[in-house]
Amino acid sequence: MLILAIDTSTRAGSIALLRDRQVLAEIAAREDTPYSTRLFRDLELLQSRAQFRMDQIDVFAVAAGPGSFTGLRVGLTAVKGWAEVHRRPIAAISGLEAIAAQGNANDELVSPFLDARRGHVFGSTYRRVPSEPGVLHLVGEEAILSVEEFLTLVKRNCGTKQALMISATPEVLPLELVESILPGARIEQVSASLAPTIGRLGFDRANRGDLVNPLGLDAHYIRRSDAEVARKGA
Repeated sequence: MLILAIDTSTRAGSIALLRDRQVLAEIAAREDTPYSTRLFRDLELLQSRAQFRMDQIDVFAVAAGPGSFTGLRVGLTAVKGWAEVHRRPIAAISGLEAIAAQGNANDELVSPFLDARRGHVFGSTYRRVPSEPGVLHLVGEEAILSVEEFLTLVKRNCGTKQALMISATPEVLPLELVESILPGARIEQVSASLAPTIGRLGFDRANRGDLVNPLGLDAHYIRRSDAEVARKGA
């Protein structure tokens, strides 16, 4: 199964080509410009490196949120167009799940988070079940929270178990605040390039038949766009 995976939910962004769970080629680079402006340039570079055509793709896997409003809109619009033209299904993957999936498989509970800027994070908690290898179950819901609210949520979700928080940008959590709310908690850093993990999760979704068509693909924004906020306050 040939999978094209993209992440435009974060500023870093990434794109990858996979055959089943094996990464054949990947483009990921930190630049000052938002990834949504670099997507099509990187797609051309990926095609040049891996020598594939879009009509050869079996499944498109894409980060459906949470994240940048503009970034998500660009990425999802592109994937909808490709899937419509080539009549292929789509795996819609949470960016937080892609972060959580990079953690140690021995941890039952993992709380991924993404920098949402303005003193907030996108965060959640996922649970692994031994009888379902590779599957992550969302505990509660994904939300945009202040750092203190996120740490309090993790404390509630993890109960007496040691808390594990995982992110590509762990520095957004002040260590003093973490220690005061979650003494002894672990914080792990993972790759900011989410496309390879999104592709692997997409492969797993395809095997379970958990795919959508272009009309069924929708963004999980969590936060209103700045334009909406401005209108509400007008």
